[in-house]
Amino acid sequence: MLEEKKEYIVEVKSLGYEGEGVAKIDGYPIFIPGALKNEKVKVKIVKVKKNYAYGKLIEVIDRCDERREPDCPNYEKCGGCTLEHLSYNGQLDFKFDRVKDCIRKIAGLDDKLVKYPLGVKEAYGYRNKVQLPVGLVDGKITIGFFSEKTHEIINVDSCLLLSEEDDNIIEIIRNWMEKYSILPAKKDGDFYKQGLLRHIMIRKGFKTNEVMIVLVTTDKKINHKDELIDELKLKIKNLKSVIQNVNHKDTNLVLGEKCTTLWGEDYISDYIGQYKFNISPLSFFQVNPNQTEVLYNKALEYADLTGNEIVFDAYCGTGTITLFLSQKAKKVYGVEIVEQAIENAKENAKKNEVTNSEFYVGKSEEVIPRIIQDGIKPDIIVVDPPRKGCDTKLLNAIGDAKPKRIVYVSCDPSTLARDLKHLEKLGYETLEVQPVDMFPMTKHIECVAKIEKK
Repeated sequence: MLEEKKEYIVEVKSLGYEGEGVAKIDGYPIFIPGALKNEKVKVKIVKVKKNYAYGKLIEVIDRCDERREPDCPNYEKCGGCTLEHLSYNGQLDFKFDRVKDCIRKIAGLDDKLVKYPLGVKEAYGYRNKVQLPVGLVDGKITIGFFSEKTHEIINVDSCLLLSEEDDNIIEIIRNWMEKYSILPAKKDGDFYKQGLLRHIMIRKGFKTNEVMIVLVTTDKKINHKDELIDELKLKIKNLKSVIQNVNHKDTNLVLGEKCTTLWGEDYISDYIGQYKFNISPLSFFQVNPNQTEVLYNKALEYADLTGNEIVFDAYCGTGTITLFLSQKAKKVYGVEIVEQAIENAKENAKKNEVTNSEFYVGKSEEVIPRIIQDGIKPDIIVVDPPRKGCDTKLLNAIGDAKPKRIVYVSCDPSTLARDLKHLEKLGYETLEVQPVDMFPMTKHIECVAKIEKK
């Protein structure tokens, strides 16, 4: 039996789903963050469970060829880029193996269905959105990211996944808070009722360069907001909007429901392919616009439209995939639970002169069966659910509707595999799964699956 606080020398045989090294002693798995496959390492056991243990990497005795030195000085503390110590080709290999493992073990399908991930040309500076927690740590204002699996805020002056403009915004807001004694809403990790600022969200249009800054606060009143806005207008090029979002609840959710525009427009715009989209504070929009175009083109390819099909787009967000599909479909119907996103979707359709689209607000698992009951039968259904995957009611409704083809866009291989297994039981066959790397330096991977009626 392994002993806590004792050190062992082990051979790392594989990587777990979180990107951590996995070694075994007498068949007992040890998960080691920072260790890589084919390395010999010294590890200190920090926690022993019934069927596995966690270890802390003490020393890499024999390095693998894919190990690299991280470029970020905050790498070991920040919980964002958990794979920066692995070469980019190594990251793609890891994500390929992870998707194949899920398809084989969870879906029970042949992992040869999985294609090699479509990677990026540039692994840094790709994010068009960031949410930064704000806290008071040891009496100092701290803006940055949470440490891995904690609510400890790591102070960040710059982030390699963001633009230099984002770094400047962080500095301006930090200086403003210090100058006017604006207190954060977290103090040493706990909710601080006397504080005001909870998070800073920055959104940017990569092709329009438009910038939106959202101040997430506990209270409706922001003292000295005009001074902050003047400074941002002076120093941030292409600033289009400064917005306040009120979230007064002691919760882990970043955004509240109400937004007030303090200056500028209610939204920013950006392009994906030929289409221009309005993006509001609460709207979902993929964070890597270059890879989004790759992802959506693959979804369009898998849909295999001829111009005569009725298409449903579940979890449509601001209508991004919906509009991509519209160019080759007879009619597309988008469904999304966020009302503001649907308003954006309607505006986006109008802006892009798309006349063969229609949008509905509500839960996909409730709205889509209702549309079908009204006599509208889909030829193809596209789903792009959140990380938890599709609701079982929606999958069953899809099975009842019997579309000839389903295109499943997923941000989690495990829930994708679970849902593919369910669809197989409903008479569908998975033909191909294409991973697309939307999130370099992290453990996350997006996938598109092509599914047809047997």
